[in-house]
Order: sequence, then structure tokens, then C-alpha cells
Amino acid sequence: MAQSTKTRGYTKELLVLPFDHRTSFQEKMFGIFGKPDPEQTKLVGSYKTMIYEGFEKAVATGLPKEKMAVLVDEQFGQEVIERAKKGHFTLCTAAEKSGQDEYDFEYTDWKGQIKKTNPDIVKVLVRYNPEGDKTLNTRQAEKLAALSKFLDEVGKPFMFELLVPATKEQLDKVKGDKKVYDVEIRPTLMVRAIQELQKAGIEGDIWKLEGLDRKEDFLRVCETARASGRDKVGCIVLGRGENEAKVREWLSVGANVKGVIGFAVGRTVWWESLKAFKENKINRTQAVDQIANTYGSLCKLWLDLRK
Repeated sequence: MAQSTKTRGYTKELLVLPFDHRTSFQEKMFGIFGKPDPEQTKLVGSYKTMIYEGFEKAVATGLPKEKMAVLVDEQFGQEVIERAKKGHFTLCTAAEKSGQDEYDFEYTDWKGQIKKTNPDIVKVLVRYNPEGDKTLNTRQAEKLAALSKFLDEVGKPFMFELLVPATKEQLDKVKGDKKVYDVEIRPTLMVRAIQELQKAGIEGDIWKLEGLDRKEDFLRVCETARASGRDKVGCIVLGRGENEAKVREWLSVGANVKGVIGFAVGRTVWWESLKAFKENKINRTQAVDQIANTYGSLCKLWLDLRK
């Protein structure tokens, strides 16, 4: 059964710059497949440091530091973790093994790892479709319930990134049109997924949700996340690698929905800038400046929408 929900939740605004990508980052940006060697790890890490410097630069323009956060991985982001702690920024780290369709822990001793790194918030990315493989869903839920219970015990907020990939049958219903799936089918599946996960003993303090096109769907999903005494639970909108115009549209739809407390937009902010730097089209300073400007503009949009 779920823990008491009365003390769970996260109520302050949270504008997250996520760059905890690992498998996709090393493969698509660098063409590194399999386990990277120390030099490759250092190279990937140097790009993560650039993202962090863009984050710092954005905050330095006068954005509210207490609302800003970074989400980074321990594999490539050790320097970022140290710098974020020294800078007294909100630090989120990822607890899932990268590049897996089924949730699993990144570390065998995941409890020890969380205690060692000591982030402010612990995040997981989970693919969960309530009409998908029931056995797989149950296996995932059991692991995630154990993590939820542990985070409750140690007083760490739990950020749950819920992705609901379409099944073949669901895509067939919309003739393979993923945009129609996103608008017409996914919102109801998100509600069902959250209900099933809560019933399994998983208590997200912050639900990191794929963007929704209609305000009524945001309301419905947030009401589900905050149901049955979970009124302190927050929801944040993720960018899902969409273009900036689409992300701005999602933020505009969700910004003033009760329970939505912020966003987590990553690749939209930094991918093209890092790619241009890697291809020697811009220098390092220019890449950092571009990242700072894009992240800063999304933060300003959000803050303006919330006035």
C-alpha cells in the first residue's frame, strides 16, 4: 500500500534545465556506442559542463535562483554536481539506467549511491502504458515502489518523469499519426497510469509530464496527481526534444493550471548549440551564450505567464 500522502509533495516553482541524457547523448552527439572509455567519458562530461555554464550565465541575468535547478547524471556530470553544490543550486540526479525500455536502477546499491551523491531531488524516467505489457508494468512498479518508500524515509523529493509510448494497437487506431495519439489518446492514458502507479505505492512529489495541447487535459492529469490528500504534489512540463515554438505553446497552456509548478526543458535548449560547437561552426563561448539565452528566455516566458 502507498505511504501516507499528507506530507508528500513539492510546492515551490521549479524551472529545470535537464541534461542527464546518457545513452542518447553519447550515441547521437559523439557516435560512441557501448561503454565509453575514460577519455570519451571526459569528452562527454566537458559538454555537460558547457550546459551548466549556460545555466549559471542565465541565472546571473537576474533570474530567481531559488526557482532554478539542474538535472544531471553521475556518469558524465560529476564536475557539474560539484559545481552546483558549491553554487547552492537545486540539484536533481537520475536514478534510472539509461536507454532501457523497462525501468531498472542505474546502480546495484542504489540506496548507497543516493546517500553518497546526496542530491536535493531524485528523478526517474519511466515508460508506462496502462494498456501495454502488464507483467512488465508490474515489474517496474515494484522497483519504483521500493524507491518511493526509501525516498520517503530519507526525506528526498521524488521526481517521476512519466512517458506513455503508444502501443501498436493504439497507433493503429489513429492510422499511425503520433500527433493525433498525443492529443486524443495519451491524456487519458496518463491519468490511468498515474492512478495505477499510486495504487502500487508510488508517490511522486513532482510529476514530470509530457506536454499537453489542451488546458482541460492538464487540469485532469494534475487533479489525478494531486488526488486523495496529495494536494501538495506538483507537476512540471517537459520539453521532449520538441522545437522551441512547440515547447512555448505547451508552457503557455500549462502555466496557470493548478498544480503545475514549472518545467524541465533540455534538448530544446542545448542540443543545436552543442552540435554547432562540435562541428566548429561556433566557439565555446558562443555555445554557452546560446544555451544561456534559450534557457533564460523560457524562464522569462514562464515567469511572465505566472504573473
